[in-house]
Amino acid sequence: MLSTNTGSPIIVGEVLFDCFPDGASVMGGAPFNVAWHLQGLGLSPFMVTSVGDDELGNVVLDAMQNWGMDTRGVQVNRNFPTGQVTVSLNNGQPAYTIKENQAYDHIDADQIIPHLEGGSNPLLYHGSLLTRTIASQKMLNQLIDYLTPATFVDINLRPPWWTMEHIMQSIFRAKWLKLNDEELATVMQFSDWHAQDLIRYARKLFDEYQLETLIVTLGDKGAFCVSSDGVTKGPPVRASVIDTVGAGDSFSAVMIAGTVYGWPLQETLNRALQFAAAICEIRGATSAAPLLYDTFLNQWRV
Repeated sequence: MLSTNTGSPIIVGEVLFDCFPDGASVMGGAPFNVAWHLQGLGLSPFMVTSVGDDELGNVVLDAMQNWGMDTRGVQVNRNFPTGQVTVSLNNGQPAYTIKENQAYDHIDADQIIPHLEGGSNPLLYHGSLLTRTIASQKMLNQLIDYLTPATFVDINLRPPWWTMEHIMQSIFRAKWLKLNDEELATVMQFSDWHAQDLIRYARKLFDEYQLETLIVTLGDKGAFCVSSDGVTKGPPVRASVIDTVGAGDSFSAVMIAGTVYGWPLQETLNRALQFAAAICEIRGATSAAPLLYDTFLNQWRV
């Protein structure tokens, strides 16, 4: 079972623009995508990030306000630009070139803390890209020390922006950990592996770090979770794929929603896979169409 959390999830990290080969730009960043989906799914996430004092930053703030999101945690930085990433697609699979020294690398925890309720043990989500700079590591440590949250860590290994040391530090304080099959192999440092090895290594990681739930996504083959109840498997969901950008973020959002709403783990996993499949059928990582979210909420009777 996933444990139930009340209150607004706190989502910390990057907001940026995915820039596609055809010149199109789409708002993204794993934490931003997760927060956007949570808002659509009937929750009220508190997004902690930073944008530049520029046109793209204004686009982000306008979009969040139009979507009904709380923008108090969005800092405007006059010294660094709103984040950008170049996305290239190979057979539908995204590859990312992430620019450095962006506004989201310079979030100031001291400006955020007055808006937060200390000691309430909220759910806090962050991805591994957040640990790429010393400043961001310090900021995250300040927030965690202040909030003592239940932490959901989403591993996204984007070379060269990660080190094993920082990844393991994040895992050490995680309650929920999500990563894909290749990331599990990297974290557990085994290179020649087969599908049947994954559950064994996932159990080992789960035990070593005393996680509550370990979530492993398998692309178009579904996903599985390791918890104190054993292994819970989620079957793949068919989709007419346009692109897979942000599919993992939509999956994470529903897993978080499941902890807040108190859904059973099997039900949460199945719903996360269904929603991720729907996101694969649209361009980009999010949708501004309330109907998409309302359809799922009605099915799930939220």
